[in-house]
Amino acid sequence: MWGLVSFLVSLVETALPSFGGSTAELVFVGDAMQHQAQLDRAKELGEGDYDYTDCFSLISPEIKRADYAVCNLEVPLGGPEYTGYPCFSAPDSFAKSLQEAGFDLFLTANNHTLDRLDKGARRTLLALDSLKADHTGTFQDTAQRDSLVPLIKDINGFRVAFLNYTYGTNGIKPREGVEVSMIDTLKIRKEIERARELDAEIIVAAMHWGIEYVLLENNVQRQLADFLVDQGVDMIIGSHPHVVQPMKIVRNEKEGKDVLIVYSLGNFISNMKTADTRGGAIVWTKLGRDDQGRARFESAEYELLFAAKPEGNRNFRVIPGWMEDSIPHQQRQHWEIFKRGATKVFDTHNIGVSRR
Repeated sequence: MWGLVSFLVSLVETALPSFGGSTAELVFVGDAMQHQAQLDRAKELGEGDYDYTDCFSLISPEIKRADYAVCNLEVPLGGPEYTGYPCFSAPDSFAKSLQEAGFDLFLTANNHTLDRLDKGARRTLLALDSLKADHTGTFQDTAQRDSLVPLIKDINGFRVAFLNYTYGTNGIKPREGVEVSMIDTLKIRKEIERARELDAEIIVAAMHWGIEYVLLENNVQRQLADFLVDQGVDMIIGSHPHVVQPMKIVRNEKEGKDVLIVYSLGNFISNMKTADTRGGAIVWTKLGRDDQGRARFESAEYELLFAAKPEGNRNFRVIPGWMEDSIPHQQRQHWEIFKRGATKVFDTHNIGVSRR
């Protein structure tokens, strides 16, 4: 009798469709920068090398807890001499420290990509490859872009495609064939179609766009977001303004699914000084499956982050809002001003995305 029951159960299980993992958590942060004061402090603490071990110690446990973590690497790893604004070049140890903090994917398409020209852009890719780190947005040449885009990762059983585009490169043009993924709707449409052909279940479009220091998205961003939603992407993650901008969950009625739009996550770590640029946000996103097994973006939450400047023997540090007591006393006022402005933006304009 029990043998027959076991046989029937096995038949039912075999007949049922098999899907990947039931949930996955992806986490995103904004611009990882290296201004001259950051370079000088890292060199001082490293006694000639560049030491970033203290920068991410408070946020790292949360980054590592996610199934996959993404940051915008807004500096080329162009080799020495290392420089800050306006033409950046950061040491490889900066990217290594971000990786050790838990970041899996580095976005490289931004307006500073070509600060050290083609040579610096190519060196960035080689440095990230040496770390065995995922990256997308810039490529050795067009042929490499064609072979590597989209980047598709299996994240806890979900096939997730990542695409990364920038509005420009500060007027610097590639001179030796480096390929930068620019915002070009025809190209974007083709690469989204390619992601579907490769059986991507979730498509993430990371957009370097908008106007610097402006706390609300503009019409160009809205139009591009509408275009991306219409093309079937599941999450749109923005960077470049260096300040936070609203987060919204909208409905793609055509495909019957929710889509996350994050217009800007602001700064992750930097030496910017104006109140709204002193920090940014971290956003957690949850993927799930419906009763047919189809992968879906399900929900998102955020928390504020503060980039504290060095005091005593400390380096620059990313301090999450839930650890605001760790902010140095002399910088508490800066945090409160930043928090008040960012909270006003999110409380007024966010749709469907609340603070954790």
